Amino acid sequence: MENTEVESDILRSVRALLRELDGHHHAFQGERGMLRWTLHKKIDRNPLNSAILVKILVKELERAEKGDYRHYIIPLLHTLMYTLIKAPCISDDLYERVYDFCKKLLTLPKPYCTIGLDYAFRLKIERVTPGVLYQRMIISEQSLKSDPYPYQERVFMFADPDVLSKAVCNSLVTEAKAAQMYQNPRSCMCYVITRAVQAALGEDCDVESFQRILQNKPTDELEHCFRQVVAAVECTGSETNADRGRHAERLEKIYSMVLNSSAGGGSSPGGLHGTPLPNPNISFHLWTDEDQLWKELVLFVRPVSQTCEQDCLSQELDNFEIQDIVSDCDCCEQTRFSVLSTDSGIERDLPAAGEELLPPSSTDVEHARLQRKGGIKKKACLLESMALLQNSCNGPGAKQCGKLHRKSNSNMVPMPHFHRLYTARIVVLGDDRVLGRLAQTYYSLRKRETRRVFLTPRLSLQFYYVPVMEGQPNTWPTQDHTTPGQMELCELAVYLGKADPWYESNINTLCHMIPKLATMPSSLSTHPMSDPFIIDVIAYYVRLGIQPVYFQVYAVKIFFSNEAQEPAEDVFLTELSAKVQDCKAPKDHMQTKKKTTLEVPGADLAVTYSKVLLSNRKKEVEVLLRSTGLVMKAIPSSETEDLACLNVNIAEVVKTSNLTGRSFSSATNKIRTRNIKIQSMEQRTFNLCLDKDFRRTYTNVVGVEVSPCLEPSYCLQKTRTMKFSLHEPEDVGLAKYMPKSLLLPINTFAGIIQ
Repeated sequence: MENTEVESDILRSVRALLRELDGHHHAFQGERGMLRWTLHKKIDRNPLNSAILVKILVKELERAEKGDYRHYIIPLLHTLMYTLIKAPCISDDLYERVYDFCKKLLTLPKPYCTIGLDYAFRLKIERVTPGVLYQRMIISEQSLKSDPYPYQERVFMFADPDVLSKAVCNSLVTEAKAAQMYQNPRSCMCYVITRAVQAALGEDCDVESFQRILQNKPTDELEHCFRQVVAAVECTGSETNADRGRHAERLEKIYSMVLNSSAGGGSSPGGLHGTPLPNPNISFHLWTDEDQLWKELVLFVRPVSQTCEQDCLSQELDNFEIQDIVSDCDCCEQTRFSVLSTDSGIERDLPAAGEELLPPSSTDVEHARLQRKGGIKKKACLLESMALLQNSCNGPGAKQCGKLHRKSNSNMVPMPHFHRLYTARIVVLGDDRVLGRLAQTYYSLRKRETRRVFLTPRLSLQFYYVPVMEGQPNTWPTQDHTTPGQMELCELAVYLGKADPWYESNINTLCHMIPKLATMPSSLSTHPMSDPFIIDVIAYYVRLGIQPVYFQVYAVKIFFSNEAQEPAEDVFLTELSAKVQDCKAPKDHMQTKKKTTLEVPGADLAVTYSKVLLSNRKKEVEVLLRSTGLVMKAIPSSETEDLACLNVNIAEVVKTSNLTGRSFSSATNKIRTRNIKIQSMEQRTFNLCLDKDFRRTYTNVVGVEVSPCLEPSYCLQKTRTMKFSLHEPEDVGLAKYMPKSLLLPINTFAGIIQ
């Protein structure tokens, strides 16, 4: 009777979760984002009910597949997989039903077939080697030393202090610290050992006695037992014809050895017990330095050793690349790549007298012997080229410029896989302004890697976005109603929510919930055992959100009214807005001006753009119009839009004549393009704002050029190819396998559901 009540309660929770996905049940709006978390917490408090939840989820999946409820499939599948990872033991028939359902998804379009294939592969391994998914997750997330499975992951949370308030940042820091209370290596090793033994032996082991003995063991003995368990599990997982019985025998030997090592080594089966799944290692960072992300990644890939002091590494990081910015290869006249010096610094190794030497500085004469001389250009080795190519091929293909990059996966020729041992999961919190900053940083990082490949062969980068917005958004000062007056500061999050309903339910609900929770008194300070909701949701997001949505990064070249000032180059991700500055005439001129003359607002702009056509043909258009401002939107208004382009809305001033004389009205001129040039034909200038961030505002602008930002690795290969074949119109060599455009991938749960 008790099991019936528990099953009814879990079924009600699952049905409520499904009604939330329908989006038209207003009674559940206040609980959006909480239902999934509450359901998993019920199972965490009583892990024995995990089998009941798995059984219910399988039934709902089969019902959704038979009926017209396809939008239920991916959320139910993620909920099911998260439960299986944490479940102490699941019967073979349930594994078989889940595995068969995942195979059925292979007949459906993306992303169903992609997620189904991934989960079918995991389930096949987990069924033969129970506990392997849990073990690998703990080892990688907690950075435990393990030779059979040397992979490491870390979650970096970046918050812009100019976007988020101090209260929100402090609340996130408090939760991150509370989540790490039980993440010490000893506890995590005990979790891995206990989970592997219980998953293999089931109810035939005394879990309580086993855990007590492990906790009392010295650290070196615990590490030895941990290495034995990991080796046994990974050995079974790597076997072609793995046998579950043989796997159970291996772990039973370890289990008996641990029990016999204790004075009271008796064993009496005590039933199944749950094993905690600690949150991943999350570090919180206030984004104050432009190079902060890159430095954190370098420290993660090459941490401080016991024999190396922190200041030595900091100096090494500062001198790692002094000139780290590469010019845009297709947009500038000169391109300068990495220069490697090969001399030894000994006097006899210096160049001959006829060769050019670098003159020493007058202030550094006494240090002249320490300076490197006569560096030569060195071609990148094959490993570096292949690393850049493989990194570029993770995204959509290069030849699909006419379609929406967000919906296309890699169609490239498969290359040898570089086993990246490190995975950095970058979580940015804020609105579209922090995403614009992320695009800038990502572009700089890709240029660094083009100059000198360091992170690419070792590190896999995964980007995640959690929208957070406080108060009312600022408004762009304008008097023209045709120009958007109120900023949509979470425009990209709205798009992702429409494309992926599970992202809408779990992540978009944090947009206003995080500031709300920050104003409440924290229960974590008085009750450390309280569940950290925000960190739990972020941990769920980074673990299961593995389907990227690609967004085009656009390059901007800005020209100023002062001809002596060099043009500025920047990038943006979501929006570029411009407003013509008012030109006030002198008072004496206004007095002599005829009253009948009406001043025309705005400025004459020459606009040249390539029109986007469904046939993917190129059509250049040149127009001259008068405008007061414009807005370029890079994020489509609908998730069903199938073209990658800029939607440009130009506030055009139209002259009209009536009985009272001449007057002016405004109209919106809509343009869809990928490349556009705008030039002011008068003395009037305009202000330019990128990604709705007033910190990135340019004044006294007379011209702007916008085009898709090119991938730096493609530029490098293209430049090398042009040295040997100057008249090749098409890409040859490695360049033809690389995407031309730089795409920023933001991970979601399902990508874009078509």
